[in-house]
Amino acid sequence: MDGKGRALDNVFVERLWRTVKYEYVYLWPAETGTELKAGLRTYFDWYNAERPHSSLGDRTPDVVYAEGLQRLVA
Repeated sequence: MDGKGRALDNVFVERLWRTVKYEYVYLWPAETGTELKAGLRTYFDWYNAERPHSSLGDRTPDVVYAEGLQRLVA
C-alpha cells in the first residue's frame, strides 16, 4: 500500500472482483452461501488453470507461476 487515499492501492484486487462478478456471480447467482463458496472455488480453479489472460501474454496464471518457479530453481 502506498498510503491512505491512494487510488491505485487496490486496483488489481478491484479488477479481479469485477471480473469474478461479471463472469460468474451475475451469470449464476447462488441460493446459499455454501453454494456460492463451492461455485467460487470452481471458478477460481478455472480462472487460474484454464482462462487465458491478455496481460500475461494469453497464458494462464498457473503457467506464469510455474515459469517463475523454474527460473528460481535454474
